[in-house]
Amino acid sequence: MPEADVSKKDKCYQENVPQQTPGFFLKGCGSLDWGMKNRMAQVFNPKSGRTVMLAVDHGYFQGPTTGLERIDLSIVPLLPYCDALFCTRGILRSVIPPESQLPVVLRASGGPSILKELSNEEIAMDMEDAGRLNAAGVGIQVFVGGEFETRSIHNMTKLVDAGLRHGVPVMGVTAVGKDLVRDAKYFRLACRMIAELGATYVKTYYVEDGFETVTASCPVPIVMAGGKKLPELDALTMAYNAVQQGAAGVDMGRNIFQSDAPTAMIQAVNQVIHANMKPKDALDLYKTLKHGKA
Repeated sequence: MPEADVSKKDKCYQENVPQQTPGFFLKGCGSLDWGMKNRMAQVFNPKSGRTVMLAVDHGYFQGPTTGLERIDLSIVPLLPYCDALFCTRGILRSVIPPESQLPVVLRASGGPSILKELSNEEIAMDMEDAGRLNAAGVGIQVFVGGEFETRSIHNMTKLVDAGLRHGVPVMGVTAVGKDLVRDAKYFRLACRMIAELGATYVKTYYVEDGFETVTASCPVPIVMAGGKKLPELDALTMAYNAVQQGAAGVDMGRNIFQSDAPTAMIQAVNQVIHANMKPKDALDLYKTLKHGKA
């Protein structure tokens, strides 16, 4: 039986030494096929190397989430201000205007609702359908440490194989159940496993202590999940700290669409991610835009 990592030697993440990215602007992506690189370059801005993804996939397990009751009214107006949209194929077909040029990453896992064990997921869409929908990528939940951990990992690897056949990147999402600890040690484990098993990039949560070790030890890009709704300054600070500590952007939902002024908030987030605007300056921008003074 394989041994756990019980070495007494201190681990060395060398956070201050960036991973080299020969052949492409995103780390770990230099050996991808042309189509995969092209789709990644749609999601991530080649100039900044970062992305502001707008996550609106919450309804796949919790129904009409606050702020997403009418996606046609609350989310479609935000599309000009984000780099990519993370949604389900049902919402894409029924609500998102086909004339939109915004790259879309599709939620590809599902099954249980909030009434059941969430880790009991399956692959919930076919890669051929992702092609029909002109998707720039697909995303799948991985429950490291969850009751159905092995199934969720196999779901991802099957999707990775299909993505490689069709040139579609796969974003592995680190799920955090109510019984799992949200700390750097857990996210280092989960993100590294997801990357090692073939995900093109990883979505994970920010932690204040040691997040730079999570990004440094993951060989592919990491995007930060927005998580629960926070006060605007706290959300902007979290996004700022995440990219300064190695994240390649955010996939943020509730902290944008549940804001008092979502259009102002997403523009402030954009400045934090792509222009390294300091959180307090971004908050001032948010307030200015909120009151229509810009």
